Amino acid sequence: MNRQLLHTPEGVRDIYSEECARKLALEERIRSVFHLYGYEDIETPTFEFFDIFNKERGSVTSSEMFKFFDRDNNTLVLRPDMTPSIARCVAKYYMDEQGPVRLCYVAPSFINSTSYQGRMKESTQTGAELIGDDSSDGDAEMIAMVIASLKAAGLEEFQVELGQVEFYRGLVEESGMDQETQEKLRELIENKNFFGVEELLTEQTMARELKEVFLKLPELFGDIAQIRLARSLTTNRRALRAIERLEQIQEILDCYGLGDYVSYDLGMLSKYSYYTGIIFKAYTYGVGDYIVTGGRYDKLLVQFGKDAAAVGFAIVVDQLMLALSRQKLGPQVSMTEIMVLYEQTARVAAIRLAGQFRERGVAVQLTSRNPEHDTWFYQDYALRNHIHTLLYLEGDGSQITVCDLKGHKNVVQTTAEYAKSLIEKAASASADPGAGKMAGTSVDSASGTMTEEGNV
Repeated sequence: MNRQLLHTPEGVRDIYSEECARKLALEERIRSVFHLYGYEDIETPTFEFFDIFNKERGSVTSSEMFKFFDRDNNTLVLRPDMTPSIARCVAKYYMDEQGPVRLCYVAPSFINSTSYQGRMKESTQTGAELIGDDSSDGDAEMIAMVIASLKAAGLEEFQVELGQVEFYRGLVEESGMDQETQEKLRELIENKNFFGVEELLTEQTMARELKEVFLKLPELFGDIAQIRLARSLTTNRRALRAIERLEQIQEILDCYGLGDYVSYDLGMLSKYSYYTGIIFKAYTYGVGDYIVTGGRYDKLLVQFGKDAAAVGFAIVVDQLMLALSRQKLGPQVSMTEIMVLYEQTARVAAIRLAGQFRERGVAVQLTSRNPEHDTWFYQDYALRNHIHTLLYLEGDGSQITVCDLKGHKNVVQTTAEYAKSLIEKAASASADPGAGKMAGTSVDSASGTMTEEGNV
């Protein structure tokens, strides 16, 4: 067999077993937060026409996209970014809606990054978009949802950093720099390259006071008090309005009781040109990159025919998973812990017993014993697959052997008695709401009855 067939292409990977279960549980926790804030789910196609993500939309460059052709020779793209896709959907299905539209999603995105960057080419994002609200309250709601989502995911230490692209754009508009120079300066400021900024500015003709502001930009970060100091650096009205907006957001976040989770950085400048106001990222320790990115994009939807303000964010699920793993946090998941192993002659009893478990929300594997394998084979298999209890039915199925694989103990009793104890335990759990769900139960191998382990 060609072993090459077993490998994945560079930049993608398989996710399976417990890791896959944790990822799905994490996505569901975050989705629940979105729903609590009144957001509705949306799914967009994995690939769309190239023009949805072209340069004018401000997404990634053409060279970073996975492109291919359909049978009509149209250029198609695996989506590199969810925001333009959702903007297209809103323009198509909510064209006449004057009120706010709240949408959320979980979806893969694809960026054809170079291999030396060490990033995966496929990543999962979950996020939310608020369309039709241009207020600072809308901005603050996004930040509040980010914080609530990260807390629901299990993170305990993280920081959301806010910037304002209008501050920088007001200054470059005043400076009269050409587009190419603006882009070079943006990269230098975002990378906190003080010497590069100074060198570039010496080649430009502009007021000394304006040069001083650009030189200070990489240093303008910290709490809201630090950002207020930037008022004294400029009289540019567009830049001052940007600071006012950040002050309003801080005031609203304080009403949420979330002000301490936020810091500010006027030198934060996104490569996505569709951002028009606040931009933000969230960081935690254990990973070297952001786990959340977002911002306001009031001029994107008009390119699809609907003139509406918008703000949104995306949580990079894979980065969040990595951070949670390294911090030994995150959702604990309940894998299948029970196997019902049966001889062919005990099939009816085994199927009935498995059904009783499943009716009560307990996951169970039902396995017919192969005569070529002894019970030790199945015990080893069970332990390899995190199964801790093996229920073995042989003969006519009237007796059951309860094998506690963790404690290496076996108990033999009648199947009828075992089923009765299962039903009694379920009734007890139903009568006592504090007893938890049956999904959090396991078999007590010493007695053959169901015992609570608590909900995961």
